[in-house]
Amino acid sequence: MKIHSIAASLALALTATLALAGGNHAGGHGHASDDAIGVPGEAAKVTRTVEVDMTDNMRFNPPSINVRQGETVRFKVRNSGQLKHEFVLGTEHELKEHYQVMLKNPEMEHEEPNMITLAGGKTGEVIWHFTKSGKVDFACLQPGHYDAGMKGAVTVAKTGGSGSHKH
Repeated sequence: MKIHSIAASLALALTATLALAGGNHAGGHGHASDDAIGVPGEAAKVTRTVEVDMTDNMRFNPPSINVRQGETVRFKVRNSGQLKHEFVLGTEHELKEHYQVMLKNPEMEHEEPNMITLAGGKTGEVIWHFTKSGKVDFACLQPGHYDAGMKGAVTVAKTGGSGSHKH
């Protein structure tokens, strides 16, 4: 779609440093810090499922999630509201940058392995492999939602292994 290509090109130009994890997609932007928040997970390697609900009061339930380094989690995401919402994993900096692009391009459509956009009443999933300990943020980047407080965090506990990981 021509509009999608224009929006993707504009997003790329406005966010040259944006690095939401997950390789390339149709918009063509590669991600320099793929590993900062982990990498896309494989369904066959899921170690547990975490249910996340998105509501029209601009909140995630639960707002905080604990996982272990090396764990592959299936986030089963439900939009129990009527408005369109997103569940996007990233660093706080990346999410804020992407949110600014979304404010300027509210109809922008994009797909990444670290996110899902859902219409009201719909469900979907994100499968993510957490390779490093620390904090991984998540947010809804629909215009107005992030500013209203629709965000949360995944705390990734360090495991006692060697700390090495594979892509």
